[in-house]
Amino acid sequence: MDQGALEPLGRPGLHHWKQANIVDPSIDNRGGVFFAAVEMTRMPMILADPRQSDCPIVFANNAFLDLTGYEEGEVLNRNCRFLQGAATDPMAVTQLREAIRDQRPIALEILNYRRDGTPFWNAIFMGPVFDQSGELIYFFASQLDVSKRRESEQSLRQAQKMEAIGQLTAGLAHDFNNMLQIVNGSLEIMKHKRHDERAFERYHSAATAAAERGSKLTRQLLAFARRSRLEPKGVDLSQLVNSFGELLESSVGQRAELYLSLQRRLPEVKVDPVHLEMALLNIVVNARDASPNGGAITVRTKAIHLNGNAAAHHLEPGDYVILSVSDEGTGMPPHIQARATEPFFTTKPQGQGTGLGLAMAQGFVQQSGGRLEIESEPGRGTTVRMIFPKMVQETEDQRFEAQQSGYQTRALSKSTAPPLILVVDDSREIAHMAQEALIDVGYRVVVAYSAEQALERFDEAKAANDPFSLVFSDVLMPGGANGLVLGEWVRERSPDVPVVLTTGYNDEMSLNGPRDITLEVLGKPYKRSEMIDRLQAALRRGARTGPDRETSDFGHARE
Repeated sequence: MDQGALEPLGRPGLHHWKQANIVDPSIDNRGGVFFAAVEMTRMPMILADPRQSDCPIVFANNAFLDLTGYEEGEVLNRNCRFLQGAATDPMAVTQLREAIRDQRPIALEILNYRRDGTPFWNAIFMGPVFDQSGELIYFFASQLDVSKRRESEQSLRQAQKMEAIGQLTAGLAHDFNNMLQIVNGSLEIMKHKRHDERAFERYHSAATAAAERGSKLTRQLLAFARRSRLEPKGVDLSQLVNSFGELLESSVGQRAELYLSLQRRLPEVKVDPVHLEMALLNIVVNARDASPNGGAITVRTKAIHLNGNAAAHHLEPGDYVILSVSDEGTGMPPHIQARATEPFFTTKPQGQGTGLGLAMAQGFVQQSGGRLEIESEPGRGTTVRMIFPKMVQETEDQRFEAQQSGYQTRALSKSTAPPLILVVDDSREIAHMAQEALIDVGYRVVVAYSAEQALERFDEAKAANDPFSLVFSDVLMPGGANGLVLGEWVRERSPDVPVVLTTGYNDEMSLNGPRDITLEVLGKPYKRSEMIDRLQAALRRGARTGPDRETSDFGHARE
């Protein structure tokens, strides 16, 4: 064989087939050395002819026929798309088509189907073949069944996922069992010592503190799962960090020195400031704990523009703001850094950390449209960056539309009857607690345990000429309609009746729900005073209509 007749794949003159007398381009000469080698190899190979309509297969070796289960007569003169099926990735097909169009080589893995319908993962390397004059005469493709490797990788990922779920479940069970022990033990003691005022107060405080810890842990888990109920607004990160600098400094304590390097006049980002403070505080505390010998902990803000080629290539090109925390502590080896954001993973001693700080921070940043990155090296410290996109300012037209979609305040005549509120929750205990709190401050309350039942009560009250002034409903209710749908029904019947929703979990339904109602959302768990304040504010903003009615507040929110 004339080795000088061969050139790198994909370049004109790759195979001087006629000159080298390897094979006639017409595929008529099957006794050549080339065909002998190709037909004997166990690597599935085909040739397709781009000069014919639809680029059909004009040669397939025995290994290809064994791989696919087809006979030669069923393969020749057909486009290779017959190997594709329902689960074949359209993006992979598009990549193949673009490579053929551009006459360039390509390597990828695609899901194909055998003649009997069984799927297999096919690792394809395809490239163009040119003759001596530079004319494209064939596309050559070698293939390999990589199904076993893909299955092994999938099994490994599933095992890792189950390990993470097991770790998460064990951590949750441990922490919540401790808190439930405190709550249940305190309630039991309070029952037996209800006449001992000091003991009753002491255990009441212990139960309340444990419940608060449970609430905080739940918020961290929701942030980790990117299901927190965020209330984002335009924020200058430098001003925000400055506003609670004293808290950061007290958290660092005497162990390290805190430095702030904050860029002035930063573009605003749209984030929930409360969740951002919590995330930053967790990262700073981690930096402090990773600096047993002291050193500097530096909080920086900086505006940057990403063009898609930066380290944060996973972010769209555009303007961003970075909030970073750098320390000079022990740093992390690669295997620790790879697990740093896993829930309940911590290198701290027992009882000194839940392992949710970075997991919560990452979930919050991702839910805010940004990215959390960690850079660390043993003995040289760690830098954690939170990267947020610049907030896009609303136009005047958008602001006008937002105002028009809000509740309209109306001047109404006076009424002596207190407002009537509809409370909707599938949990009877929660519904009754809300009912009792609202009755205590002077409202009339009707309770429903489903959206369908709530709609019946709503129509009955309207028919009796004593309509509801406000609807307070849970978002997620098992079976039937949810709180969002109920809100739509209410607005269709009485557009001026405020609808306040409550939820402890932001799933896709509540994030991408109907847009023709104004969503007032109160997060669970809520305090009695928070609920009353929120409902009273909604009543003031969205006074119900009526010939002789006006909305008024009764009583004051009390703890």
